[in-house]
Amino acid sequence: MFTGLVQEIGVVRSVKKTRGDLRVEVGTRLNLSAVQVGASICCSGCCLTVVSKTENSFSVDVSSETLSKTIIGAWQVKTRINLEPSLKVGDEMGGHFVSGHVDATTEIMKITEEGGSYRLKIAVPPELKIFIAAKGSVTLDGISLTVNDVDDTSFNVNIIPHTWAKTTLSDRRVGDEVNIEIDLLARYAVNMLNKKDTV
Repeated sequence: MFTGLVQEIGVVRSVKKTRGDLRVEVGTRLNLSAVQVGASICCSGCCLTVVSKTENSFSVDVSSETLSKTIIGAWQVKTRINLEPSLKVGDEMGGHFVSGHVDATTEIMKITEEGGSYRLKIAVPPELKIFIAAKGSVTLDGISLTVNDVDDTSFNVNIIPHTWAKTTLSDRRVGDEVNIEIDLLARYAVNMLNKKDTV
């Protein structure tokens, strides 16, 4: 479990094909001494398992299923990615509950600078439309964000200067794909309503 508060930007050092999947090595300034092999790290929104590590890098295996649902297939050497280690008991709970299970990829439709902040217009994947609401939460590339407004085809989020500077959103351009995860609470609420309607 994660919060969507990015702690560091890592850089892809290598991408190797292994048994039909990918092994990705990520260089990082995170303190990896407390991260055990077998632990999870959220990598631009994807919960991935550390399979090996050094003092300043870690490696993860990416399955074909994960590749089909995320933007990881586009990663290459020097790609910058958002990193967040998994929550531990006693950690401060900021952002919102993020599972690291990406629901889909979606497109950045527009980027507008507003003072020091940036407004991003994001396409709504049709199958996720029911889960996205104004003032609700959404995760883009592992970043916990608040939805400003939503219509039939898109929603808007505002990116404050700190988030713009400390995440990979500043690397993004119109037309780029990002990982999206809907809010867990929205998922459960819709599921409960659907069950109620069938009773």
